[in-house]
Amino acid sequence: MPHCMCRHSATIPTETCCFCNSSVPEKLLDICFNYINKDLESICEYTGYSGYLKLKDGISLPVEICERLLDVRFRSLCNVDSNFINIFKDTKNTRLKRVRLRKSNIQDHDLEVLLSHQLLELDLGQSPELTHNSVKLITAFGSSLLSLSVGEETNIFPRTYYGDLQRVDQDFIFLAPNLRRFALKSCQCLPAQFYSVLLRPLGNLTHLDLSHCSSLGKLECVGHLKNLRSLILFNVDNIEQMVPAICKLKTLTHLDVSQTRQEHRKFPRPNVILTTIVESLHNLTSLDISGTNLAGTGVAETVKSRGSDITGLKSRVSRPFYFLGLYETTHDACLRHDIPAKLIAGNANEEQILISALAYMERTEMLQKVLNELFHLFRFETCQYIGQALNVVLEAMNKHLHERHIQISGSATLFYIVKGTDRELHDAVHVKRKIISTLLNGMSIHRNDETMMRNGCLTLCQFRIPLDVLFEYERLVEVLLYAVHGMTAESFVQRIGIYLLNSLACQIDGYQKVRLGELGAINKMIWLISERLDRGYCDDVLEVAWSTMWNVTDETPANCRKFLENNGMDYFLMCLKRFTDKDDLLRNMMGLLGNVAEVKELRHYLITPEYLTVFSDLLESKCDGIEVSYNAAGVISHIASDGPEAWTVEEPSRQHVLNKMVTAIDSWDLSSHRNINYRSFEPILDLLKVYHTPECQRWAVWALANLTKVYPEKYCHLVEKEGGLVLLQELMEHPDPPVAIKKYADRVIENCWKFKNYDWQQELDG
Repeated sequence: MPHCMCRHSATIPTETCCFCNSSVPEKLLDICFNYINKDLESICEYTGYSGYLKLKDGISLPVEICERLLDVRFRSLCNVDSNFINIFKDTKNTRLKRVRLRKSNIQDHDLEVLLSHQLLELDLGQSPELTHNSVKLITAFGSSLLSLSVGEETNIFPRTYYGDLQRVDQDFIFLAPNLRRFALKSCQCLPAQFYSVLLRPLGNLTHLDLSHCSSLGKLECVGHLKNLRSLILFNVDNIEQMVPAICKLKTLTHLDVSQTRQEHRKFPRPNVILTTIVESLHNLTSLDISGTNLAGTGVAETVKSRGSDITGLKSRVSRPFYFLGLYETTHDACLRHDIPAKLIAGNANEEQILISALAYMERTEMLQKVLNELFHLFRFETCQYIGQALNVVLEAMNKHLHERHIQISGSATLFYIVKGTDRELHDAVHVKRKIISTLLNGMSIHRNDETMMRNGCLTLCQFRIPLDVLFEYERLVEVLLYAVHGMTAESFVQRIGIYLLNSLACQIDGYQKVRLGELGAINKMIWLISERLDRGYCDDVLEVAWSTMWNVTDETPANCRKFLENNGMDYFLMCLKRFTDKDDLLRNMMGLLGNVAEVKELRHYLITPEYLTVFSDLLESKCDGIEVSYNAAGVISHIASDGPEAWTVEEPSRQHVLNKMVTAIDSWDLSSHRNINYRSFEPILDLLKVYHTPECQRWAVWALANLTKVYPEKYCHLVEKEGGLVLLQELMEHPDPPVAIKKYADRVIENCWKFKNYDWQQELDG
């Protein structure tokens, strides 16, 4: 196992870092869940009446499987809608106890399906489609609920709801008698009396979160909560009016009065208020005053105040808090000495920043600032707890997919983490996959954001393409194609996107190459070429666009056909005419046409006077060494291999072009180094059998002689593996081929024999 780079801190409470056990392969259970999530019909079928999904007969899923499937569905950005929720309508064969919806579009009838499982925990997250009828459902099925969270944008308590309540003479909003934890976030424009009615029947609460709620008055609504241990009043206004009510909650162990809004940061007499709270609540072990002035100025008001730089906490010096939130407090309280707490959320150092990230993971505004701090730490300083930092960034990005600034800060930090830990990542397959999936999640949602796309592409460049990314192949292709086609022309994102796409295209085979064409690679490249031609502009993007099509069409007839169907030959001629002095461009274009010419059923598209004249003229080209001339000869050889009857044009004549090809071949240096990569010699070896046109054989044997001479370690084995030596021997023994052709064939056989019998051990010893 490689050395663990996480350097765990005994003071940072976090899950096992990503790099611990980094060589452990992905769990089979995770693989199974991802497979089922992508293909729900493997366990489900569609009902005839509603058309919704339901479990197949004979399948029964325990609670652990059902909850995990729901969670995986959210994490993978798949739809959690009525169709999916209907799977859980069968309460005999599916079971749910804890449901966290996060951001979803479920409706009231979907919520009824979920609540019918007698849930213990329900987090509605951001579910804007739910109505006040959901409240009735919570009452109907709420007897089992222990935890309920109503997130932002979930408006199940509309402004008029309290008025309706008065008319029907109810004394409760909803009933959930066993509820222990309740979070109501961003409830606005309701009177203080609403909260009294809401909380009245919830006397067993131990945890209450009223973040961003307004009009709480003096907080008299919590006076009857005798078992309350945690009270969160994040971004609640006028908290100074609530201090008397807070101080009566003697059972509190955690209090959060933190702020991010400038107008509510300053409390009158902050030292007095903090002292009052701390000395009234003796059971507090966790206190969050981030973003406020409650920590004072750091200057002791009296001699007796000495012992802590935070005057209001002087009574806790001998009994420090477990956690103290001091992030963005006025006068930089987190930088002071003698802070009575084991864990401090602040920005004084790396530990404080990581603790802040964990503490404020649910708070996008604060989390964004913390991630910016983390980014600067990785960019300009040395990070000690890389494993924990990576955990924090990945969790933040996956939890807040639609928050642009979090995605940008997170992806920028990931770039520096990946760049600085390439060795550790080499064996950590599951860590790499986690990073790549997280990046693609963010890039998919924020694909129109130049900064996000740039950060994502730059980070992806740090991985091994395609080896590390094949598990997310289609999503990556879709994102890159959008970067190429949907982003600003000539932007950095477009440029890096097409380079990544080309790197991917040149190293994949078979179905993946076909799929690349199906996803629109050819269309997008043609669009790029057209756009450059319209402006008369030749740059590296234009050259790489042709290179990408060259790679995508290699041994892939379907993509060759797409090139022709998208008027590729017209663009070839236009580029040839407009950019005559661009060697790399011409080489890439001719390499692509070589792939097209290898497809027998497509060759007739190339047999026109104009195209054949161009190919014939290019035989004399000196561009890029012999590459353009070589590729032109390859195209002509494949066309001619179909016999004289296939050459259906009078000018240029077949024999004239073949004679020019022989002259070109004889002028090439057999020791020329090549800018080409063959993965198979099958098309070339097929030309060895074309005895009716020895010129085709001439090009084929020259190509093999050159490649086995210059790159014997790469191509000698390939010739033998694909049966080339047998065909060459047959050619040598055949009476028809000219001596010059047999001479080249003999060179190939000799090159392969020498390579096979070479004393490599002697070379190494020497």
